[in-house]
Amino acid sequence: MKLLKDLIYDARIKEIQGTTNVAVEGISIDSRVIKPMSLFVAICGTQVDGHDYIKQAITNGATTVVCERTPEDFMRPESVTVVIVKNSAVALGFIASAYYDHPSHEMKVVAVTGTNGKTTIVTLLHGLLRLLDRKTGLVGTIENRINNKIIDATHTTPDALTLQCLFRDMVDSGCKFCFIEASSHAIVQNRLSGTTFAGAVFTNITHDHLDYHETFDKYLAAKKQLFDSLPANAFALINSDDPYFEDLVFDCKAEKTTYGVSSMADFKARIIENQLQGLHLHLDGQDLYSRLVGGFNASNLAAVYGVSKLLGLDGLETLTQMSLLTPPPGRFELVQSPDGITAIVDYAHTPDALDNILRTIATFRTGGERLITVVGCGGDRDVTKRPVMARVAASGSDRVFLTSDNPRTEDPGMILADMTSGLDPIDKNKCISITDRREAIRAAAAFAEAGDIVVVAGKGHETYQEINGVRQDFDDRKVLMEAFIPA
Repeated sequence: MKLLKDLIYDARIKEIQGTTNVAVEGISIDSRVIKPMSLFVAICGTQVDGHDYIKQAITNGATTVVCERTPEDFMRPESVTVVIVKNSAVALGFIASAYYDHPSHEMKVVAVTGTNGKTTIVTLLHGLLRLLDRKTGLVGTIENRINNKIIDATHTTPDALTLQCLFRDMVDSGCKFCFIEASSHAIVQNRLSGTTFAGAVFTNITHDHLDYHETFDKYLAAKKQLFDSLPANAFALINSDDPYFEDLVFDCKAEKTTYGVSSMADFKARIIENQLQGLHLHLDGQDLYSRLVGGFNASNLAAVYGVSKLLGLDGLETLTQMSLLTPPPGRFELVQSPDGITAIVDYAHTPDALDNILRTIATFRTGGERLITVVGCGGDRDVTKRPVMARVAASGSDRVFLTSDNPRTEDPGMILADMTSGLDPIDKNKCISITDRREAIRAAAAFAEAGDIVVVAGKGHETYQEINGVRQDFDDRKVLMEAFIPA
């Protein structure tokens, strides 16, 4: 139990109606699950406005309401305290942090943001510190972790209340570090509010999420918002290979440090050898042999090493353990057929990510093998990237099977029409459209011969396909194996 007056001092209060000397035994942003003596925070969401449910929350037992405004016909009961704030989403983070005794003050929390690479970097960082026998938490797209305990993830970055509760569980489990994926949606929706960061990493920024952010400039501004909020005693580790890196940290007060592969950087990885078996890098004066593949992973490894050094870990010990790290599921994951076909499953769902995968594979080709790509685009998402994805796939492949990703509520045929609209006549001849993803993967596997390389892009680790609002079991890796080894 906490007192309201101890929870709201960072909430940017505009007005208080009632007493703040009231007990709070729980916090919720869902009026349906409010319990007696609880605090209800009314959030203006993208689909639902919590302010419309203030009365329901009070009926269900809320004794405190935090909101930006009250309903026009609202009559405050004497037993209820209303706190009006400038931004209830921002207030929620600080209130939740205080309710859980400011857990991010007790760990070194590092956020990773960017279009591509977030999952790989946070997963590698978590794995590295576990190898170094450090108690560590992870908040990410695939899963959340408290040391070795796995907790299902529903969003790349949870809401502020869930996040602070998760942080508290980490601290209570002895965690001294936490690595968190910070999506652009989470940043602008203030889900990171109330969190104290030891540092943040910027990977890159390319075409993505314009269905939500509307313009690239707004998307860039969302990423920049994270770095603008860093305190002076934190670090900002930026990918100097990205053309926008200086814009991201222009107003940043934190210590600015760079990593990279092709440009000058404080933590520079030089690629000595890049093969399907892994990377040989020169990093900080030492050789690193890694099981990860591709120039993009050389960049990710440079970021991981940079974070470890900025957190005060020993460089040589870190490099030794980094050689043992493996990529997260669905990130350049190899699936071999019995008759010599190599398949690669990857989460690449942006033009830049797909281009990186295809360019990496091109460096391995000896000339005789064909590169066959299966790719789609998600429904109810950024329409403008669809023709770009098709062009990238066609320009880097010998044969392309265009198919469904997660069509959600859209007609898969219309999504494929959007994709093919970006193709010239020559590239169209390379492409076959098959709306059923399972059939497209099977067709690609049947088309491939010994020595060929098949790329299945877009879903990676996901074990479902969302069609008309229903999630159905679907795993690209399993479908590939079934196609290679039919029953």
